[in-house]
Amino acid sequence: MNKTITIAVLLTFIVLLLMNFFHRDKPLNLSQYQLKQSFANKHEPSVDHRQFDILKQNFKTPQEVTEACLTCHNKRHEEIMRSSHWNWERVAYVEGKGISKMGKKNVLNNFCIGASTNEQACAACHIGFGMSHNTFDFNNARNVDCMVCHDRSEEYIKGSAQAGYPDRSVNLIKVAQSVGRPNKINCGACHFYSGGGNNVKHGDLEEALLSCDRDVDVHMAANGINMDCVDCHSADEHRIKGKLYSVSSTDVDRLRCEECHTTKPHLDDVLNRHFSKVACQTCHIPIYAKENSTKMAWRWSEAGRLDEQGMPYHEEDSLGNHTYLSIKGEFEWANKVKPEYKWFNGNAQHYKLGDTVTSLPVQINRLLGSASDSHSKIYPVKVHRGDQIYDPNTQLLIQPKVYAEAKGDSAYWKDFDWKLAAEAGMKGVGLPFSGEFEFIETEMYWPVNHMVSPAEQALSCEECHARENGRLASLNDFYLPGRDKNDWIDLLGSLLLWGALAGVTIHGSARLINAYRRNELESK
Repeated sequence: MNKTITIAVLLTFIVLLLMNFFHRDKPLNLSQYQLKQSFANKHEPSVDHRQFDILKQNFKTPQEVTEACLTCHNKRHEEIMRSSHWNWERVAYVEGKGISKMGKKNVLNNFCIGASTNEQACAACHIGFGMSHNTFDFNNARNVDCMVCHDRSEEYIKGSAQAGYPDRSVNLIKVAQSVGRPNKINCGACHFYSGGGNNVKHGDLEEALLSCDRDVDVHMAANGINMDCVDCHSADEHRIKGKLYSVSSTDVDRLRCEECHTTKPHLDDVLNRHFSKVACQTCHIPIYAKENSTKMAWRWSEAGRLDEQGMPYHEEDSLGNHTYLSIKGEFEWANKVKPEYKWFNGNAQHYKLGDTVTSLPVQINRLLGSASDSHSKIYPVKVHRGDQIYDPNTQLLIQPKVYAEAKGDSAYWKDFDWKLAAEAGMKGVGLPFSGEFEFIETEMYWPVNHMVSPAEQALSCEECHARENGRLASLNDFYLPGRDKNDWIDLLGSLLLWGALAGVTIHGSARLINAYRRNELESK
């Protein structure tokens, strides 16, 4: 017994000694370390706007603030007025449509459907003042809203349904003296709350990013690099780098991870080789909507139910998310969501006002790409599904008028009459309405780019290379090792295996035969 214990102790010691001898610390990824260091020093303003006399005046209108800004920042308004944030459109070549203008003016979605005829409310996320109808003057520099992007007091807010004007409670003098480089809330005031509430549309952009930890997002974490949006989405002449996939058709001016991280960010060559066909986000964003729920489905067909008193009402789930609103219909929510995955080459097709519906469900923005396309990669995507109003005779999706200040103006949110809302909305955009309507299924795709997890939480190999229920189970147009069977590859593998075994057997047998013969000769 003592001998056995001694041998066990000795073997354990030898194993521990060998482990210590052969152990090597994981090498420091210096390129990533240097990248982090580059964001360690935060931007400090070089100008104190409180010292300028022109910003100490009693501003009566927000336009007067813009005029004061332009006395120093002259010509900046011209840059802004060339931007998509101002024009709500981009001019680009679109496959099948030629040179085309695409943007919020004419591209529909399956959330609130569209801004046209509803500008009074939608202008809360426009960088201008006075967009109360579709005749807004996009050439009037006085209506450029400098404060919405540059306020650092965190007190500036657009008024609800006030055509883009600030809320009446805003202290224009304080805001004018507090301007500077945009921070998270400047961008988030629109991009976090688009679609009618926090995290409704994107799923990876929400107010939790204002103060989160590294588990939520390694870039914006307060206990990490604490980056602002404009650290990545920088600007040249007020043209912000990066484009919203819901309204951008071409693979131009996209923002990509490799611009900072290079095309070989890992110390492992196997991981780096994945880069040719797998987007960084696919492995590094295993889930989205990490803190607050995001809307996954919206059924307009259920809108219009009223309570016993004939008044609109709402229902909520246990987390406080609206599951029903009389003015909007039924909703489905989810949090900590695993993305769906699509091949994407950066180009997309969009349903544009006046396009004929040719297939179901209607893909509001179809992401283009395939396994055979050398420019395509696998991307994580939020898919928002629902139904919306449609004219079966003209085969057009309908742009309804939904907003008005009072009843009697044909707006659905006040009058709850789909026919009136459809007639007013289509008239407003200059398209025909047959007088009949129904609801059809639609889908909209939102590539997931934020809420990047720490490296240790990235997807493991087994989550994709699995025989069943892997992350990429829906992408069946390519061969994935560990998941797929291929008769020719399986045959080749079997031949190699059995060939190797046969080679070892023959070689071993030959050695035994030779040894036997040698012994026979020596014995003689």
